[in-house]
Amino acid sequence: MVETKGTILITGASGGLGAEMARQFAVLGYDLALCARRTDRLDQLKAEILAAHPQRRIEVRALDVTDDDQLFAVFAAFQTDFGTIERVVVNAGLGKGQPLGTGRYDANRQTAMTNFIGALAQVEAAMEIFRAQGSGHLVMISSMSAMRGLPKNLTTYAATKAAVAHLAEGVRAEMYGKPIDVTVLYPGYIASEMNAKVAQRTPMMASTEKGVRSMVAAIEKRVDSACVPRLPWAPMSLLLKHAPMAVYRKLV
Repeated sequence: MVETKGTILITGASGGLGAEMARQFAVLGYDLALCARRTDRLDQLKAEILAAHPQRRIEVRALDVTDDDQLFAVFAAFQTDFGTIERVVVNAGLGKGQPLGTGRYDANRQTAMTNFIGALAQVEAAMEIFRAQGSGHLVMISSMSAMRGLPKNLTTYAATKAAVAHLAEGVRAEMYGKPIDVTVLYPGYIASEMNAKVAQRTPMMASTEKGVRSMVAAIEKRVDSACVPRLPWAPMSLLLKHAPMAVYRKLV
């Protein structure tokens, strides 16, 4: 039996980037703690991975990241299952949103509660585990949308992704020099369920497998932060941050 490299907890693992990260980390030798709202999809993913990698251990649990009590209970249960959680990937998120002031506060509030308050709860639960263990690796999945405010349907979404990046970076500043690492990833256009409706007409869209491969590589290196895939998104980040508004508005 191949010795495990450790256990990775991934939220929002029932599809898209989360599910593909689970597949690729299993190939690398990690056991998996997978959680999401759609447990049927988690069960299918577990069966798929175990069929290819029977030596892996995979535990799955239902999780709505906006349910605080459930979230802390699920993280604690995974810690009991495995004894040690080496890495937590804060991945669960929502792409819902509407232009501000158009009567759809409900959609923007739901996005904010899921993407920021839900992420805050995940970081709290993860850091409780890591502080108790004395080690760990916190991974925050932000977005290229965090580089600068975005208009219309993406305004609230972009704001939440900037907020979670700062949240994770604040933890990194506190943990500097200690055996708890923090990585923030800024994915560009990577095909997933969240963007399935616009994927075919969006330029520079990477396939799920290719895009996640770049994410996993950055996570394995424990980088502080990375735009993924690096090309074109690392140089694009500079343009997004510093372009005059007249130019920026045409880009977005």
